[in-house]
Amino acid sequence: MKKYLPHILIGLVAIAIIFLFLSSENKANRQFDGRISLRVKDKIPYGTYVAFESLRQFFPKAAVTVSRQEPGYWDSLSNFNGNQALIIVTPNFSADEFEMKKLIQFAENGNDVFISAMMMSYNAAQIMKCDVNSADGMMYYFEQSEGADLLSISLAQPPFRKKTPYTYPGKRYDFYFYKTDTATTTVLGYDKNNNPNFIHLKAGKGNVYVHLAPLAFSNYFLLHRNNITYAENAFSVLSPGTERIVWDEYFSGKKMQQQKKSSWLSVFFKYPSLKWALLTALLALLLYVLSEMRRKQRIIPVVTKPKNDSLEFVKTIGRLYHDKGDHKNLCRKMSAYFLEHIRSRYKLATSELNDEFIQNLHGKTGVDAEELKVIIFFIQNLDTAERISEKQLTWFHKQLESFYKKA
Repeated sequence: MKKYLPHILIGLVAIAIIFLFLSSENKANRQFDGRISLRVKDKIPYGTYVAFESLRQFFPKAAVTVSRQEPGYWDSLSNFNGNQALIIVTPNFSADEFEMKKLIQFAENGNDVFISAMMMSYNAAQIMKCDVNSADGMMYYFEQSEGADLLSISLAQPPFRKKTPYTYPGKRYDFYFYKTDTATTTVLGYDKNNNPNFIHLKAGKGNVYVHLAPLAFSNYFLLHRNNITYAENAFSVLSPGTERIVWDEYFSGKKMQQQKKSSWLSVFFKYPSLKWALLTALLALLLYVLSEMRRKQRIIPVVTKPKNDSLEFVKTIGRLYHDKGDHKNLCRKMSAYFLEHIRSRYKLATSELNDEFIQNLHGKTGVDAEELKVIIFFIQNLDTAERISEKQLTWFHKQLESFYKKA
């Protein structure tokens, strides 16, 4: 019985882990889905399926489509025609300078660009001359317990008929403009503290609308009470002669995910592929442990005698030059090593090998000046010598060895 006890314990642990995964998944499915996607295909509370489908009712004569392409490279929109509208609803409007120029150019040709985002890039804020109070650290500041009217927004009067507040008991995540160019900006809406969060900018023949409460276009908000009229009024700023409307999801792919995670396992519970990948890995680990439980003899490694690779390398290079008979080249390398030794150890410049250099070297090393003159003279005449014999090479080597021993 003791022999099979480890197998039984491991099997019970594996069954407990599988039961934990399955029960956690069922529990997660019963919970409120608080993900903020703002995508048209999502029917979760914070998707934008209702807003997208409502456009077909608000603009019955216009063709309504979805695009995920970079600004200026749309298939459904023309960069040169008018009577078109581009709607961008995303958590983070992270447009760079090139993308902003494409959007502005599109609007200048007689089109409308409607942007609703919690955060805006630096380039977008600079080009539109407006500053937003959004920051990464403020994301969780507005997340309170559900059940209270967290988000409260209203439309300006004029141009709208009346300033009616719209609320819902969901997440807030709204921001406001604390600085705008009043010469070119018209305020169209406010937040709960009466700060501007919806503005209009004129761009050539067209218009640019910037809105800072994108959750106002979520399914949860629009289906709460009569909030669908907010979307109807907000989108009414688009030209009534609009022939084509494109809901842009290009910037949703660049959004920053900043939601709280209850635990690291919640990621695996949300995505079935990751969950089953983890489960497969645990089962594979279990099989590996079971197969490796029996004792194995460790292989005794062969210990080889250490080699002096540096010495072997020097000998090999020396034999290479000596066997080739290139004595002059070998003398040059020996002299270069000699001069480098003088520079690094005695801090003497070797650019001029004259009498002053010999006297300085004699003073620092104590080697006889005549011996030094012989070495220096040989080095100076290396370049002019036609060839160096083996005897000369041997003599030069002995002179250098003598110097190294005496210095």
